Amino acid sequence: MQKNCFLVLILAGVVFIPGIILASLGVGVGTGKIEFDQPLKMGGIYISPPLNVINTGDEAADYGVSIEYKQDQPRISPPKDWFSFEPEFFHLDPGQSQVVQVKISIPVKSHPGEYFAYLEGHPVRKIDTSGGASIGIGAAAKLYFEISPANIFQGFYYRAVSVIKNNAPWSYIILLVLVASILINIFKKYFSFNIGITRKKVEKIETE
Repeated sequence: MQKNCFLVLILAGVVFIPGIILASLGVGVGTGKIEFDQPLKMGGIYISPPLNVINTGDEAADYGVSIEYKQDQPRISPPKDWFSFEPEFFHLDPGQSQVVQVKISIPVKSHPGEYFAYLEGHPVRKIDTSGGASIGIGAAAKLYFEISPANIFQGFYYRAVSVIKNNAPWSYIILLVLVASILINIFKKYFSFNIGITRKKVEKIETE
């Protein structure tokens, strides 16, 4: 009888203890849907509304953000390398939250159309044996955006505009320096030409 009770306790521990451990982890996101009001341009670099990841569990954990997909959905799935996160991995205590900036870099050559993906926040547990990471439960916001048709030249133009805009004010300072340098060189060339003409006229007058 005691042996049977001991076996029942072992089985109960095997079944319920992992569930208790996993139940102590939790994650939430601050919004359920992120959508751009206007179509995105090929070659453009965009900052989406931020994703707020919250530790809803009762223990501290490391968290990460990634792009995930839903099968059999009509919209186009954007490649994961279009996205970058700041920060991508972070540590949260219970009840703590982290605002993650999401940057989308649209290639110069990409397919126009409607896109959909999940911006997912999830706890990350390290595995000591392999050194890798195991991703458990997650919470996600739905991301919707559209890419408007454009040719490759427009794509390069939008990429240049996006780089300048996203690196302001230094990008504007560099542009001003370049423009000033060009104007100074033009002025020097024109001014030296006038000096040359004036000298020739003076020499001609003195000869006469």
